[in-house]
Amino acid sequence: MKFLLKSILFLTLIFLITACSGTKNFNAKNLNESGFTKAEINLIMQRDSSIPMRVYKINSKSDSLLLRTKSSHVTVNPNDPILQNFVNRLYSTVRDSMSLGVGIAAPQVGILKNIIWVQRFDKEEFPFEVYLNPKIIQYSDQKQTFIEGCLSIPDRSETLYNRSYSIQIAYDTMENTHKTETVEGFTSVIFQHEIDHLNGILYLDHLEKEVKDSE
Repeated sequence: MKFLLKSILFLTLIFLITACSGTKNFNAKNLNESGFTKAEINLIMQRDSSIPMRVYKINSKSDSLLLRTKSSHVTVNPNDPILQNFVNRLYSTVRDSMSLGVGIAAPQVGILKNIIWVQRFDKEEFPFEVYLNPKIIQYSDQKQTFIEGCLSIPDRSETLYNRSYSIQIAYDTMENTHKTETVEGFTSVIFQHEIDHLNGILYLDHLEKEVKDSE
């Protein structure tokens, strides 16, 4: 009887240890299912979705290093509270009175994930839309000229001549659907600018290339 009781207690203890371990691993997986690091999660979740995040500036050495770092793929889960909070905070940042940009990329607020917001001037009422894992899969040979500025490069704007007039993009939505579409004109410039940020590229890099090509 004593042996049977000890056996039952031992098996119960093993079950509890295994269950606790499994719960811990499950929670850890959930926290990182979109691929955010612990530091990024802390940064994202320290405020609610209505609070803008700090915009990183190129005139800070530490900020500049991050802005020059390539971002990574984000795993889309519409029910992930971390992803939801970040997407909303990124929108709050681009629409904040201190920013008022027409687009923003995740690296500009210290999050190295492939997420951007773009204002669609090619649609009625010029809505802002979020794009996850956006890629440009085709550039037109036709170029266009626009004056560009950047939230991460204060008090400066430059005229660029080498942006493609038309681009074809592929991206994921917050509903976890994959789409492709063709974008033209000024809106395509915004997409090119923001997707550059995901690859650690600033619009000044294009300006320098234009200068070299003209020499």
